[in-house]
Amino acid sequence: MEELKGEQEAAVREMDGLNDSTVTHFVLLGLTADRNLELFLFFIFSAIYLLILAGNLLIMVTVACNRCLHTPMYFFLGNLSFIDICHSSVTAPKMILDFLVVQKTISFGGCVAQLFFLHLSACAEIFLLTVMAYDRYVAICHPLQYMSLMSLKVCTWLVATLWVGAMIHSLVQTVLTIRLPYCGPNVIDSFFCDVPPVIKLACTDSYLTGILIVSNSGLISLVCFLALLASYFIILFSLRRRTAQGRRKALSTCAAHLLVVAMFLGPCVLLYTRLSASSTDKVVAVFYTVVTPVLNPVIYTLRNEDVKSAMKKLRDRKVFFIRT
Repeated sequence: MEELKGEQEAAVREMDGLNDSTVTHFVLLGLTADRNLELFLFFIFSAIYLLILAGNLLIMVTVACNRCLHTPMYFFLGNLSFIDICHSSVTAPKMILDFLVVQKTISFGGCVAQLFFLHLSACAEIFLLTVMAYDRYVAICHPLQYMSLMSLKVCTWLVATLWVGAMIHSLVQTVLTIRLPYCGPNVIDSFFCDVPPVIKLACTDSYLTGILIVSNSGLISLVCFLALLASYFIILFSLRRRTAQGRRKALSTCAAHLLVVAMFLGPCVLLYTRLSASSTDKVVAVFYTVVTPVLNPVIYTLRNEDVKSAMKKLRDRKVFFIRT
């Protein structure tokens, strides 16, 4: 596999002749060089992407159409579904189309746009997961002040703020990346453009830039992850004084959220808290860009009686299905 990859990189460099000129596009090596496997993965990931769109749109419509779900928790859940659609749509369609072609290229501008929107949506999701943990903390530890502390106005401001924060983070990452000169190698050992593999191709020492990027992305992921763990430790501690039924309901909601946090933030911490790349990075990237968005609707609805009941009501009102 390594020999095949080396031959492909050498052929691309020889064909493009970019050693002495500014790079105008990048070549993606994709997930595999096996053409038969690529055709199989095309159908698998096409199905997964359609499930991402269908599952998350279903949650968004359910939350929007049912007044019983017009609460802070489900308001954030609807926003999470929207972000999951955005996040997966940055990389999945390009990856799926590239399974059908031998030469997987992306323009320099397209590469920059991809990494910008990737970090925008990923950072927004990290911040939203942190806000959702705060919402659960207030609901369980301060139930009497919940409606005042988590009013619709406050929730709207929190969502607007997290998007502003994500925008600033993404702009910093993008500026740090495009300020470097790219004049030689243009082969990216991945299925999408991300900051770490792109800055490795710069025609200058990118160590300091890498440190700044790790300090930005890695610190955000790590701090939010630790904040989430701390908030849930406090929640679990406070549940000791609840009834058995109250504990079960609170733990059910918290367990679903913790599972999503582990599946999304775990890979982010792994990828963005170190400078060196690994052969497993592509697998990890698939997990948080494609697998997590398709599992989120299942995790949040499978054991959530409120959402399932709301979906049944919408079905009876023929919102999703037309009866014959």
